[in-house]
Amino acid sequence: MENRTEVTHFILLGLTDDPCLQVPLFITFLLIYTLTLLGNLGMILLILLDSRLHTPMYFFLGNLSLVDFCYSSTVTPTVTVGLLVGDKVISYNGCAAQMFFFGGFATVENYLLASMAYDRYAAVCKPLHYATTMTTGVCALLVIGSYVIGFLNVSIHIGDIFSVSFCRSHVVRHFFCDVPAVMVLACFDSQISELVLLCVESLNIFFAVIVIVTSYMFIFVTILKMHSTAGHRKAVSTCASHFTAVSIFYGTVIFMYLKPSTSHSMDTDKMASVFYTMVIPMLNPLVYSLRNKEVKNAFTKFNSAFLKSSFIC
Repeated sequence: MENRTEVTHFILLGLTDDPCLQVPLFITFLLIYTLTLLGNLGMILLILLDSRLHTPMYFFLGNLSLVDFCYSSTVTPTVTVGLLVGDKVISYNGCAAQMFFFGGFATVENYLLASMAYDRYAAVCKPLHYATTMTTGVCALLVIGSYVIGFLNVSIHIGDIFSVSFCRSHVVRHFFCDVPAVMVLACFDSQISELVLLCVESLNIFFAVIVIVTSYMFIFVTILKMHSTAGHRKAVSTCASHFTAVSIFYGTVIFMYLKPSTSHSMDTDKMASVFYTMVIPMLNPLVYSLRNKEVKNAFTKFNSAFLKSSFIC
């Protein structure tokens, strides 16, 4: 007979047990989260305040910043507080909620990046039809669809895992309630669930990647046909930030989720998880602000107005 007990909480092993690393990691993660908070919320505020940024591209970028802030906020504060006070216990409902919101927002980002690639395709390849292609209704439909698919997707895994008892252990060998880490504790054959996870996530990732790759193939062909150097430069600058964000996001996600379970190393997985839960949400606003002329101009204008008002006061 299996040893089935009613689980009311889980114990997260965290990143390390070395007390010498607790304070440095706490300071590092606090700094990362502060930059994530300022960068993403600042980007959203900038887009809302500057009418020149009220375009489909920045509508998607604003939602991307919101998603980055939300899914980083489901993990980073918990990990940071745990490093400070040494509390690695998370409640049963807290674990389920963390898994739900993190998995949901991460999948939403997957589809938002695909939507942004299609937007860039329409802007570069069909500029004369851009206004009629990327209408307000189409943009809203793409964003709403991303949220619906994202949270329906994670609901499959949540229902699969939390509908059964946990008989193996209540110790999660991770620093947050990630799907694979909790799945292995449930009282069922985890190989089947791992296969379901692999199939569903592969479908999500490869669908988005196909949209992105196809869009960039058409963009690349269009750029090659351009005779103007200024046109080349404008097209490349339009896509450079998005391409950088896509490369960082999918490189990490594919490494993390689309490899056989036998090749998983806990330490390697934890380092990859730190990157996509904390570092990527911090990098995205930096990538878009540093490589985007319109964002830099809007920031300069907003900063000048703020300094001017402060001087008058």
